[in-house]
Amino acid sequence: MSAPARSVGRFGSDANVWLIALAGFAAMYLPVYWWAAGSIWQTEEHGHGFIILAVLVWLFWRQRHAIAEAPVQPAAVAGWTLLAIGLLTYVTGRAFAISILEFGSQPLIVAATVLLMRGPAALRVAWFPVLYFVFMIPLPGMLVDMITGSLKQWVASIVETGLYAMGYPIARTGVMMSIGPYQLQVADACSGLHSMFSLAALGTLFMYVMGRKGRLHSTLMLASILPIAFAANIVRVAILVLITYHLGDEAGQGFLHGAAGMVLMLVALFLFFALDWLLARSLPQASPAARTSQPRQASAGR
Repeated sequence: MSAPARSVGRFGSDANVWLIALAGFAAMYLPVYWWAAGSIWQTEEHGHGFIILAVLVWLFWRQRHAIAEAPVQPAAVAGWTLLAIGLLTYVTGRAFAISILEFGSQPLIVAATVLLMRGPAALRVAWFPVLYFVFMIPLPGMLVDMITGSLKQWVASIVETGLYAMGYPIARTGVMMSIGPYQLQVADACSGLHSMFSLAALGTLFMYVMGRKGRLHSTLMLASILPIAFAANIVRVAILVLITYHLGDEAGQGFLHGAAGMVLMLVALFLFFALDWLLARSLPQASPAARTSQPRQASAGR
């Protein structure tokens, strides 16, 4: 009982040091956030950046007491090494205006700070918020170009096949679809890649907050994120095609085009929550007490 009390006291006495560390982090990254708020966070592809930042603030605030109660065993070698790598990544990103490196240095800097000030035990407590910084990193353009081409082809093919089976006069050439008097192209934004990234951020946060105990449950939920995002994006593109066909090109490219993005996320979240509900009721969810009691029962039998 005394160890946690000492840890809390040590944490409280180090409040000034934490404030200095927070001030240093703010000095490094507030200019990056300010630039992102006026540029990439204004786009559909990276518009989730500000939401991720707000979630990160909440996650660290939520874990503050658990971090405070962790044993104080600073890891100097690992901490300084990680800090050096993080600072090199940050400086390179700032010097050459490479946003991937600027944002990618955040988990390294934060992990190094926790190791230096508290130690590995505190880092184990804060592992999820530290890793969650990954969702703020913009996707590399080369990777986006490589993946989006195939995704657009698959989306266009599935939508064309499904609507043709329903009796609509639709044909496809590559990513160009012709339906009635209209021609529509599956653009990069409609490939579903960025929606997969956004849903992955939402899905992992949901699983962390819910704290599902079953390993199979967690594995199936993680494996379902990308297929669900892809399926939801197919629904989005199909809705846009039908809107254009029935209501005209102006409706398809106007307000309803933006609303289709909301449809995508709503469909994806519904499928994700429905799968979680189904797995929670069909898979065994062993409680901690049940798991710890099983070995005692087995040893008693022997």
